Amino acid sequence: MDDKTKYVLRLADNALILGQRLGEWCGHGPVLEQDIALTNIALDLIGQSRMLYQYAAECKGDGSTEDDLAMKRDVFDFYNVLLVEQPNGDWGHTLVRQFYYDTYNYYLYEFLCNSKDVRIAEIARKSFKEISYHAQFSAEWIIRLGDGTDESHERVQRSINDLWTYTGEMMTPDELDRKMEAEGVGPNLDDIATKWKRKVNEILDIATLKRPEESFMQTGGKVGEHGEHLGFVLAELQFMQRAYPGMSW
Repeated sequence: MDDKTKYVLRLADNALILGQRLGEWCGHGPVLEQDIALTNIALDLIGQSRMLYQYAAECKGDGSTEDDLAMKRDVFDFYNVLLVEQPNGDWGHTLVRQFYYDTYNYYLYEFLCNSKDVRIAEIARKSFKEISYHAQFSAEWIIRLGDGTDESHERVQRSINDLWTYTGEMMTPDELDRKMEAEGVGPNLDDIATKWKRKVNEILDIATLKRPEESFMQTGGKVGEHGEHLGFVLAELQFMQRAYPGMSW
């Protein structure tokens, strides 16, 4: 698989797996409005993943389809960051995961709108309005929960601390990230990290929450090394295609 195809798959896998996780909230949200909001965000992400999988399939040029790439790869063939596959937990935990990822994704796609890869740039521009809304939505909820009741503050602070270890992977460049940066396809992740930290600190301050101390960061997702959680996500996501290969409606 060439470098660009793998890079596009990273983008697609992040969107698909997070969309699948958010879809688990359908019918379980705290109130109807927020239940629908998270479902809509899940649909946005899955729609974005479809565009990226279509492009990845074209790059592969082996007859693969978007469905093949989403439904027929195993755990170690997925390149999403570990953060997006983490379990939902409670409402606040889900929103912390979303806040960390949305903030990163906003600055990532802000760059990708001007990527030298024309197709990536087109997909990014088409997705950016949705991604901007996602970032606003999750940031507002962090403020609401952090500056809310004693219980909401305590619980969301716990999630801020627990999920922090998964944030570094998003902005730690590996060889593929550096190649894409050199070709003008992807961003300088150090620049993204600077913007991410500034925004996260700003929102946490408003929310009266404390930023965790720097600590060990979990890595591996971007090269296909995952924990136990992704297997369960894929077992549900891919069930029909696995049970009835090649099925059609």
